Amino acid sequence: MRTLKLDLPLSPSQIQSLQPGDKLLLSGVLYTARDKAHQRLIQLIESGNQLPFDLSSSTLFYCGPSPVPPNKICGAIGPTTSSRMDPFTPMLLEHGLRVMIGKGDRSEDVQRAIRKHNAVYLVAVGGISALLARCVTYFELFAWEELGPEAIYKMQVQDFPCYVGYL
Repeated sequence: MRTLKLDLPLSPSQIQSLQPGDKLLLSGVLYTARDKAHQRLIQLIESGNQLPFDLSSSTLFYCGPSPVPPNKICGAIGPTTSSRMDPFTPMLLEHGLRVMIGKGDRSEDVQRAIRKHNAVYLVAVGGISALLARCVTYFELFAWEELGPEAIYKMQVQDFPCYVGYL
């Protein structure tokens, strides 16, 4: 297993050079997005409206952050079960998404779509959300505050650990 320190966004050539099982230490911007945010993104695409960020240069982290404790940058940021996003993922990949982070397996349809669009699914370890929060250097509400923890949050991370699941 290789350990690679990479800056986000990942380029297509960086994605192609990855191997399943590689450990990545990511630095850069992540956008959190769970079920409700995915539904909104799909609604925007289907209605021809602009998305709040460019999918092709963004990394989606399937996460619903917990409330920010006093004197902390963010609350716990554990990964959400990725299969819940499977109904939405192929369309997001068709519209430019290349990098997703979550936990657990993906459906055969999503695995095919990941390969077709030269994307990558990264796995973050569940159960260590307080430790993952230590990697966050900046954290802000980005879109759809009314969704609460399912809103989109923008976070800057340094050496965020994850593993290559599917290419």
